[in-house]
Amino acid sequence: MDLRTEEPFWLMRSGIIQSFPSIKKSANTEVVILGGGITGSLIAFYLAKAGISAILIDKRKIGMGSTCASTALLQYEIDTPLQELQGYVGFENAARSYQLCIEAITKIEKIVKELNVEVGFSKRRSFYYASNKSDAKELPKEYELRKQVGIDLEYWEEEEIKNKFGFSASAALMSKDGAQIDAYSFTHHLLDYAQKNGVKVFDDSEVTEIIHHKNSVELTTKYGLKIDAKKLIIASGYESQQFLSKKIVQFNSSFAIVSEPFEQKELWLDNCLIWETARPYLYLRTTDDNRVLIGGKDEEFYNPQKRDALNDKKAMQLEKEFNKLFPDLLFRTDFKWAGTFAETKDGLPYIGAVDERPNTYFAMGFGGNGIVFSLLAAEIIRDELTGKQNNDAKIFGFDR
Repeated sequence: MDLRTEEPFWLMRSGIIQSFPSIKKSANTEVVILGGGITGSLIAFYLAKAGISAILIDKRKIGMGSTCASTALLQYEIDTPLQELQGYVGFENAARSYQLCIEAITKIEKIVKELNVEVGFSKRRSFYYASNKSDAKELPKEYELRKQVGIDLEYWEEEEIKNKFGFSASAALMSKDGAQIDAYSFTHHLLDYAQKNGVKVFDDSEVTEIIHHKNSVELTTKYGLKIDAKKLIIASGYESQQFLSKKIVQFNSSFAIVSEPFEQKELWLDNCLIWETARPYLYLRTTDDNRVLIGGKDEEFYNPQKRDALNDKKAMQLEKEFNKLFPDLLFRTDFKWAGTFAETKDGLPYIGAVDERPNTYFAMGFGGNGIVFSLLAAEIIRDELTGKQNNDAKIFGFDR
């Protein structure tokens, strides 16, 4: 798939952080991870910690698919509101999904501290405001449900929003738990750890055939090399859909811009994450070098040519939306890009096995908090491989 335009901010800023070799000879291993983005790297990290022999392989350079184009907000808030999600999966599973996302943000913070690396991670509150008065009517119920399951947040009304942010909205939820990161840099540091602890990492190595045997999986690369493994983990992001006969995702096109650096350190209240109730939604965050990142204006299609042709127009629209919110901040676009974005019917990831692909696990963490979902996938799959019972796995299974 053509996943993005050529110049996403993170890639332009960091370039090729670390080089990995292409695979040069056939190999045997316990596990193959197909995909070297943020999802595959988190899985590799967890498998390395568990002492599981693994090979990670990617047809691109590491992190150069959707990962380097990620806007990398770390949110517990699933794109589907809690009151709506319970209609899909029941209240208990919906509540647990939200709680797991909070836990995942904390675990990502612990991993960053353990690796002792600079990957643009910082904790941030999350501000979710009503785009219109109709949406505002739904926020009190959403607030009460979240409070009921132990989520730390506040309900704000119009006057408080105006006083704290300077723009008007009828209602909002301000949550304690949120964060931001540079997913591209994080991916490289995760794989650096994994490689030093036994995981073999190869890029520029396209897999052209996968054969599932009774007790193993055989992969063939474009140069005819074979990789035999007991288990395969498909962590290929939006391209994972090609390995399933049943369509489980809707592909959209999304757009983002990044400003020139600002001089002042606090651009709005606590530089919190900001997003809205409208669908598709506008969202904002800052970066570790004091820029503003804005995303949104999604279109419901996958067509790279059509998507890329809209990039300039969408950048102007995003800048205009920012100026409506913060007219006193001089926003000048420094980077702009477009990419493919996928979402599921209920907003939850798909994690686990399917009958049509024996000895294979999928890690499909789509939606606005895909990085958080990827950590959940890494834990669930690690537990499957080590024989540990994971009571949350059923929430994200393909049979839900």
